[in-house]
Amino acid sequence: MIKAILVDDEPSGLFTLKQLLEEYCPEVRVIAECDNATDAREKIELLDPQLVFLDISLPGKNSFELLEELDQFDFEIIFVTAHSQHTLKAFHYSAVDYLVKPIDEDLLVHAVRRAARRIEKSSVQKNVADLIQHITIPPGNRLQKLCIPSLKGFQVVEIHDIIYCEASGSYTNIHFAGLPMICSARPIQDYEALLTDAGFVRVHKSFLVNLMHIKEYIRGDGGTLVMSNNEEVEVSRRKKDLLFTQMKGFNKF
Repeated sequence: MIKAILVDDEPSGLFTLKQLLEEYCPEVRVIAECDNATDAREKIELLDPQLVFLDISLPGKNSFELLEELDQFDFEIIFVTAHSQHTLKAFHYSAVDYLVKPIDEDLLVHAVRRAARRIEKSSVQKNVADLIQHITIPPGNRLQKLCIPSLKGFQVVEIHDIIYCEASGSYTNIHFAGLPMICSARPIQDYEALLTDAGFVRVHKSFLVNLMHIKEYIRGDGGTLVMSNNEEVEVSRRKKDLLFTQMKGFNKF
């Protein structure tokens, strides 16, 4: 069974979606129904759903703002809305699918099946990745290699090749020196925990950088880093002092 939360400010929307799921997607078990972003956030953090159906337009704040408030989310998302102009932004959050009201039963079934595959694959990948990491890194040794679960399986990479990690919803885009980017199935918070002791620093809610690959700092409100691949990474104002402290411990000034 897939644990799901439904979020829609219209009672008729919640009722219709729940009825459709009961009739066409019996593998989905609805564990909560919410009609606003505040309640949705509380239920998501408390109940740990695997799948969330999100109506984009909510009172007070929309679903995108709700997702921005979450420290991390490891659930799949299916956006549901009466409008289609948010499609591109929806997929910025790695949504499984995007359903326009009134919901078509066939499209709903297809979206749920895609979500089920991703949920199963993500769980398997994380277990395999954790296993490999534990058996390949001797206790007490400095981390030199990292096993990255991706949408296709997993890849083992040299940590010194990582330039920076970029958050993409519950996924992380990892940028390398001389290698193609990898989209990891784990959130950036996981990589922050793994890599902080390996010379990485979180300079923004969306960016974790390798101090070895910083080429230039450009002043600004928080500032901008130019990395070794000439890509620019934003530094948040509240992270600037942390960045400078870490750089002083890493480089000679």
